[in-house]
Amino acid sequence: MIILPPPLPTRFPSITHLVTPPIPRHHVISQPPHSLTTATSLTTTASSYYNQPGNDDVVEDDEDDPLSLQARRYDFAPLLDFLSNDFDSDVNSASPTSLNSVEFQLAESYRAVPAPLWHSLLKSLCSSSNSFNLAYAVVSWLQKHNLCFSYELLYSILIHALGRSEKLYEAFLLSHSQTLTPLTYNALIGACARNNDLEKALNLMSRMRQDGYASDFVNYSLVIQSLTRNNKIDSSLLQKLYREIECDKIELDVQLLNDIIVGFAKSGDPNRAMQFLSMVQGCGLTVKTATLLAILSSLGSYGRIAEAEAIFEEMKENGLKPKIRAYNALLKGYVKAGSLKEAEFVVTEMEKTGVSPDELTYSLLIDAYANAGRWESARIVLKEMEASNVQPNSYVFSRILASYRDRGEWQRSFQVLRDMRSSGVRPDRHFYNVMIDTFGKYNCLDHAMAAFDRMLSEGIQPDTITWNTLIDCHCKAGRHDRAEELFEEMQERGYSPCAATFNIMINSYGERQRWDDVKGLLVKMQSQGLLPNAITYTTLVDIYGQSGRFNDAIECLEDMKTAGLRPSCTMYNALINAYAQRGMSEEAVQAFRVMTADGLKPSLLALNSLINAFGEDRRDGEAFTVLQYMKENELKPDVITYTTLMKALIRVEKFQEVPGVYEEMIISGCTPDRKARAMLRSALRYMKQTLRS
Repeated sequence: MIILPPPLPTRFPSITHLVTPPIPRHHVISQPPHSLTTATSLTTTASSYYNQPGNDDVVEDDEDDPLSLQARRYDFAPLLDFLSNDFDSDVNSASPTSLNSVEFQLAESYRAVPAPLWHSLLKSLCSSSNSFNLAYAVVSWLQKHNLCFSYELLYSILIHALGRSEKLYEAFLLSHSQTLTPLTYNALIGACARNNDLEKALNLMSRMRQDGYASDFVNYSLVIQSLTRNNKIDSSLLQKLYREIECDKIELDVQLLNDIIVGFAKSGDPNRAMQFLSMVQGCGLTVKTATLLAILSSLGSYGRIAEAEAIFEEMKENGLKPKIRAYNALLKGYVKAGSLKEAEFVVTEMEKTGVSPDELTYSLLIDAYANAGRWESARIVLKEMEASNVQPNSYVFSRILASYRDRGEWQRSFQVLRDMRSSGVRPDRHFYNVMIDTFGKYNCLDHAMAAFDRMLSEGIQPDTITWNTLIDCHCKAGRHDRAEELFEEMQERGYSPCAATFNIMINSYGERQRWDDVKGLLVKMQSQGLLPNAITYTTLVDIYGQSGRFNDAIECLEDMKTAGLRPSCTMYNALINAYAQRGMSEEAVQAFRVMTADGLKPSLLALNSLINAFGEDRRDGEAFTVLQYMKENELKPDVITYTTLMKALIRVEKFQEVPGVYEEMIISGCTPDRKARAMLRSALRYMKQTLRS
């Protein structure tokens, strides 16, 4: 660690006593110190920096360039030799009153050096972490003799170099006792972003704005890259950053635009990624291949095949030969959309163009066959993998197992395990997590616990997902006491609950109206440094609403907004549904209005709950008004919509209107379910009874 002494009484701190205590001397030694092979091994002249590719201020070594000519005139070896051996600086005075003759002559010999050459020398020294102390000494010496301006730039160069060398603590120490300027702000923000300390970076950008300075586009690029790299990118956060960019009137460069597109794509917001892609292309700017791949992958994840195909074709039209990542992204889209033939076609095209399928390709194809119920085809793919020397791993089998789970065929889990072992593949933690989840979803809790015990016996340690899955499946089966035991066992074994764990237990206590335990969990959660997230607040609103504690539910909404989180449609749906079940239609309407005022688009679920609220309150006219609202806003009513409307009519004894609603449901393309048919039979029965009477 670099030790920094107290700062000089200037805007910037100074670093003096560097490697060893100074020893008085009155002449420059002819031999270089042991710490440096030679002074010229670091840099003999500033021109050596200009000839290094990739530096920020590259200047061609042109004979007609005055700066280049001057660089040849100055040999910095004597100064570096002097500073690395002995530099006796008066830390209490920026301008010394007396100097020994050697130091005086040294200062005079460098008085005419242009500032850009000092900057270049400093950057050259900062290129190696072994010469940081010497770089500090150069800055202190220049500041002592007033030889270079601006010192803000010099210290920014040091901060930048410390950030690149993962010395963030030292970078903050260097700027701690100074008035931050745009240069040092930018250097610190860049250092934080490169070291993935995003909270500090965002706080610095906020402070910078409060001080009246605008951040630059490089900082935004670095922050977005760091968020993306660490999978912390969130669409709402990225939108906030973009609003700040617009507010600061920062001109977007190609790199920043590409970073924004990748950020939105990886945050699961392909719509905004496509909007920015259009913006870039409309300006005639270049879109990077990696950017197109990110969009293609995002579109594939959402099964948006037409757009994914367009991006894929665009890559080929631009002269780019699609590689395995592009093919896999497109394949993923077909699998997501259930287009088996197109998925098979992609694999065929890969082989035609000489691109060998990899493990992910085979896994996706197995998913496609499993989703289509073609288990034998999936097994054939496994054999093809072996023939192509692509060894199937545990993940491939876990995907097969997940497909069985999603289709309700949990009994096949044992067959998958046998096939896996016969292929010589050992189950890993992820496989067991999927197996436990499969058994849990179908209330086979004994099998779930047996899989957990087997996992432990094979030396595979569970993770938080394992514990959460076990606790959750016991809660859903109504075995809350056993869920509590597992929650305690998890902590006793040294596993810290995450926010999801607390959310599961909060819901469990809420279902049993153990409100003191709910509050206790919230306190414990925050004491462990875990802040309530959107799911926590949604769970609280749901359990309070279902129990009729509407004041508590509204308070949760306000607390969430105070915490800087935006309430989701799911949260408002839970509140509206809670009001609806108690026939509190006015309160349901008010919650609906607040939701739309918050900029949230009403979902079909919320509107169905609103219809139910009016039905329970015997306000069938308003219930049908909601149906009209759906049609006007291009929201297609579903079978629940029509069934709820029929229930509302039966409640006010308008039995004769029920068949008309049932007929409209069929005409609209909705297939009546058991409940809808029961509503129709009930209405017809009452109509017959009325006629008889």
